[in-house]
This record gives sequence, structure tokens and C-alpha cells, in this order.
Amino acid sequence: MATSLAIITLLGLVANTIFTKLKLPGLLGMLLLGILIGPYGFNLLSSDIMRVSGDFRKIALIIILLRAGFGISREDLKRVGKTALKMSFIPGLIEGLFIAFASTKFLGFSFIQGGILGFIIAAVSPAVVVPQMINFIEKGIGKDKGIPTLILAGASIDDVFAITMFSTFLGLYSGKHINIGVQIIGIPISVLLGILSGIIIGISLVWIFKNYHIRDTKKVLLIIGSSILLTALESLLKNKVEIAGLLGVMTIGFIILEKMPHVGKRLALKLNKIWVFAEILLFVLVGAQVDVKVALEAGKVGIGVILIGLLGRSIGVILSVIGTELNWKERLFCIIAYIPKATVQAAMGAIPLSFGVASGDVILAVAVLSILITAPLGAIAISLSAPKLLKTSDG
Repeated sequence: MATSLAIITLLGLVANTIFTKLKLPGLLGMLLLGILIGPYGFNLLSSDIMRVSGDFRKIALIIILLRAGFGISREDLKRVGKTALKMSFIPGLIEGLFIAFASTKFLGFSFIQGGILGFIIAAVSPAVVVPQMINFIEKGIGKDKGIPTLILAGASIDDVFAITMFSTFLGLYSGKHINIGVQIIGIPISVLLGILSGIIIGISLVWIFKNYHIRDTKKVLLIIGSSILLTALESLLKNKVEIAGLLGVMTIGFIILEKMPHVGKRLALKLNKIWVFAEILLFVLVGAQVDVKVALEAGKVGIGVILIGLLGRSIGVILSVIGTELNWKERLFCIIAYIPKATVQAAMGAIPLSFGVASGDVILAVAVLSILITAPLGAIAISLSAPKLLKTSDG
């Protein structure tokens, strides 16, 4: 495993540098590197590191979501709150349903099979979106109207909604007695529990930091450890109650920044340094999950279904920002920022196949194809369009 970590780190740094020099997102280079050196490419990574890949990716995601929490101001959150709430479920719902209906027409699926596929694909990728939004906040791009904060908040709940809907359709397929109304009501409960958990942990950490002298490096370790335990609690209670753990992680950073602003800013800088390594692990290992051969099996029909879904998502974003002060350029950027898919699709694409869902192989192929199409194109589009579509402020 140590050798594999060395390969990932060294080649990841090179890929990041090359793509940055080419004026392309560094994460794109790392994703492509992962595909090349992963088990479906030249197979340079050990089976041990692939076995723990999910845990590494989760830790890396926790680090960048903590950093996101430290970058969100209360004023921005108040400004975008209602719109972020709409962005968290309307685009995903419309995309999921568009794909479900398209699957019945073009893939010969039942509506329930289509729903399973639709809500795997419908989840936007926080791994791709969050780092870029933090970068824009730091550079003041779109900050005047809180647009990066809007995307951050909406995208973090979007995943909760998509995963819940996926679980509902999977339960319907397997013949379990599923009360859809209860499942839908469970989404805001999950979100509230996630936020509440983050508040409790955040306030507890603030109390510790105020009453005991702890170096900033150790503070960061305490925060990361607490965040990992929160996501572990989410997994432990999954069959009893859903907790939006990743939203809770963001809340921890937000609370610490609110209660201890000077400390929060210092800790954010520490997390930025850790992110240099975590970013390489995250994107290379996400890329390593992608089987290009499987993706190609989905063919032109799979591409068509994905594009229909993106059309639905775009309509959902437009509906979500109606009545806001955003101009047409800023609304277009919101549509672009909601394109990338990677994390959820890599984690959940194979679940229907393992559960014996008919055409589970096709579902996996389309899920993988959605990563190959939307992650690189979305990352490039976000990076190139932001300076052109959003206003840059000085502070």
C-alpha cells in the first residue's frame, strides 16, 4: 500500500501541475491519472489501497467540506438560504424523473428501474464542485451575491435528497413496503439532524478550545477526528434514522468560524495545507473506480439519457432561482456548476447490480459514463465560465 500511495502522490502532483499549466482544472488531470493507473487501466495500484479507497475518499471529502464550512459567512447564508433550499431538491428531482421516463423509452426499463438509475445519476458531485467554490470565495468571484455559497449549500443537501430517492426506488423494486411519503418527510429530518449534530460538535469543540490551550495543528486533528466520527454515526444509525453527515461536517466549520473567527481563519489555512494531499487522494482514487470499458457499453443511448437528465437539471436550476436578484449570466453559471457527477455515482453505481436488479449492468454502465462525461466537462466549464459570468469583488 505504501508504494501505491507514493505512486498516487508523485504522479498526482505531476498531473495536477501539467493540467494547471494548460489552464485546465488540476482535478481533471488527477481523475484521468486515476483511470490510467487504476485496476481498469494499467493496474499499478495494490488491491489493499483499492479496498480502503472508500475510506480515503471519505476522509478527503470531509476535509474539503470542513474547509467549506470555514469559508461560509452568516450574511451569505442568510442571503441565499431559501434559494439554496430550492436548489437542494428541485434540480435533482426533475433530473431523476427525466431520466426515469427516458429510461422507459430508450433502455426498455420499468419506471422503478428508471427511478433507480435516475437518482444515482441525479446527485451532483461535492468532490468536484466544493473545491472550486471555495477557490471562488477566496478570490471574491461571485461573492457579492453569495453565489459560491449558494452552490455549496445546495449541492451538499442535493446528495441527501438523491440518495434518499434512490433508496426509495430500490426498496420499491425489491418489494419492500416503502411509504414514499414517510421517505420524503425523512429528508428534511435528515438535514436537520445533520445540522444539529454539527452544531453540537462545533459548540463542544469551541468550549474545549476556549478552556484549554491547544496548538492549531492539534485543533485541526480534533476537528477532523470528530467529523469522521459523525459520518461513522451516520452509517451506524442508517437503518434507524438518516443523518446528513456531510452537511453536519460543514456545520462544524461554520460554528467554529462564527464563535471564534480569528481561530477559524487560522484553522482554514491549516486545512488548505492538508487538502494539498487529500485532493490528490480523492480525485485519483475516484478516477481509479471508473471502468471505461463498462462505460462504453452504455453507448450513444446512455449518452442521450444522461443529456436528457442534464436538461431536466438545468430546468430545475432555472426554476429554483426564479425571483432572485441573479442576472442571466449568474443563472447560467448556477446551471453549469450543477453539472459534475463523480462521487455518488462511483460509490452507488454498482449497488443495483449487487442487489440483483434487472439491467443492473446497464445502470452501472450509464453511471460510469456520467462520470466520464460530466466530471471533466463540468470541471472545465466551471473553471472557465466563472470569471466571465460572475462579478469579482475586492473583499
